[in-house]
Order: sequence, then C-alpha cells, then structure tokens
Amino acid sequence: MGEKIKYHTDLEVYQLAFDAAMGIFEDTKSFPKEEVYSLTDQIRRSSRSVCANLAEAWRKRRYQAAFINSLSHVEAEAAETQVWLSFSKECAYLSDKQADALIRNYDRILGKIITMIKQPDKWVL
Repeated sequence: MGEKIKYHTDLEVYQLAFDAAMGIFEDTKSFPKEEVYSLTDQIRRSSRSVCANLAEAWRKRRYQAAFINSLSHVEAEAAETQVWLSFSKECAYLSDKQADALIRNYDRILGKIITMIKQPDKWVL
C-alpha cells in the first residue's frame, strides 16, 4: 500500500474507475439519440456506480463483512459496465479499439477489487 490512504479518492482503483467513467461519458456523447434512455443511461450509471460504491465501501471498512459486501457491489457494477461496453461495441457505437481499451481497464479495476475482497485485513480499520 505504500502511502497511507486517507480518502477513497486516494485509492488507485477509485482513480482508475473515475477516469474510466469519465471516458465512457465522453465516448457516449456520440451514441444515437434513441439510446439516450437505454444503453447510454445504463452504461453511464453503472460506470459511475463503481465509483460511488467504492466510496461507500471505504466508509464501511470498520466492519469487515460490510466492507466485503460493499466491494461485491463494486465488482458487480464493474462487470455490468463491461456488458454494456460489449453491447456498445457490437452495435458499432464504439470502435473495437475504444471498447477493448475500456473493457481492459475494467479488467484491471476488477482485479484490484477482487484483491481487496480477498485481503480485507489490509483495508479494514
């Protein structure tokens, strides 16, 4: 862990997730208007939820079970985001290069989340 992490915004996984969500926001601006209330909304919400749920998990780290449970929600939202990215790619709303890069980012995010779930003692108070 190196430096002491004081806030959820200090977590590398949070920073990766935030950057990915902002990238998705920018990339989805060009999605067709008929997708505004479906795919565009879903992918933006799930990507942002990764960040929001990480903040929530960070605040629940006083209790290991609550921390792990919250991180499980983070994991689910990150996986959901990958599904929406795959749909975006298949519908040709994102290029293969864009979608694949974002999906790889979420693989990295998921790896970090799973590590936190498997090693909660490094994080709980």
